[in-house]
Amino acid sequence: MRSQIGAGPFQPGSGVLPPHLAGREREQDLFRTLLARLDRGEAPPGEVILYGPRGNGKTALLAWVSEFAGESTGESAGVDVEELTPSEFDSPARLAELLLPASWWKTLKPDEVGVRGITWRPGKRSAAPTPAQVLALRAGRKPLVALLDEAHTLDPEVGRPLLNAAQKVRRSAPLLLVLAGTPNLRDHLASMGASFWNRGRKLRIGRLDERATAEAIREPLEAEDISITDDALEHLVRDSHGYPFFVQLWGEAVWARAVETSRQEVVSEDVRACRAVFDEQRDDYYSDRYDELKELRLLRPARAVAETFESRPVLTDSELEAAIRRGFGEAAGDDEVVAAERKLRHLGFVWRAGAMPEWEPGIPSLMDYILREVPPP
Repeated sequence: MRSQIGAGPFQPGSGVLPPHLAGREREQDLFRTLLARLDRGEAPPGEVILYGPRGNGKTALLAWVSEFAGESTGESAGVDVEELTPSEFDSPARLAELLLPASWWKTLKPDEVGVRGITWRPGKRSAAPTPAQVLALRAGRKPLVALLDEAHTLDPEVGRPLLNAAQKVRRSAPLLLVLAGTPNLRDHLASMGASFWNRGRKLRIGRLDERATAEAIREPLEAEDISITDDALEHLVRDSHGYPFFVQLWGEAVWARAVETSRQEVVSEDVRACRAVFDEQRDDYYSDRYDELKELRLLRPARAVAETFESRPVLTDSELEAAIRRGFGEAAGDDEVVAAERKLRHLGFVWRAGAMPEWEPGIPSLMDYILREVPPP
């Protein structure tokens, strides 16, 4: 049965689990293995770090982990899940209130109330337990998965003790800490003086390949009893560049068109009819990225980088540096160029999608937008 307008299967920009999580099989297999270990009361071998440009589905993958781990039946039924963002806690005390709320204390049995000698409770004036004590309490009672999204915004004064505590507690209790953030997460963690980045299992979350892109559109449509022709699907795959946010935008557009016209097949004519709607939403997204670059005074370097990508699919470190320097002008200092590269990486304008020291566009079509909107020097 089809959904109604306004309640379709596609969810662009919402950060929720999409109707079909395509192209993340490797990551899902890893988490299934880790969650199975937790369910047996075993600590995983290390923490997990998800990183990549915005809009590529990191939050959606965390939602899948939460859903899978929180199922009432199955191999991970005995695992607790906590979903956190740095905006929710600005101190270890606030973290303690989130992870040890009054509702949690009420679940304790009489012989557990004095667990580990901690008498603190939310709202009490006494000193809150440390992150290590908090994690030990939670994971010592039941295997715990802590999912921390937007980790690149984590306050170092809270992040440092939290990351160190996770490593310490994991040695003796079933705890899995998962961090997700933008490509500058590595620099942010390094600024805390912790070795978390080096010891964690790192997963790059980037654009989908063509197979996964097609699957992410076709499967939800078919679940709504809507088919799509090969040529129409090929156009959507090509136009979205495998960028999950655009995949969801296109899916939403053609699904709404099918419901509006009461047709059970999406054809090329429908794609053409949806073009204006998709272009408007895509360009709104690009306009936000343009404004970010403008505010950071990076429009000229961004254009120079986009020009360089016109002749090659990836850039080496030296090629990226040369492009940024050209955008600023040859008089640009080394510190200015390094700072610009770091900001472009943080914005997801460029990033390293693989293990090789090569840079590729975060969104290839964004490069075209910048070339169109930023005049040449």
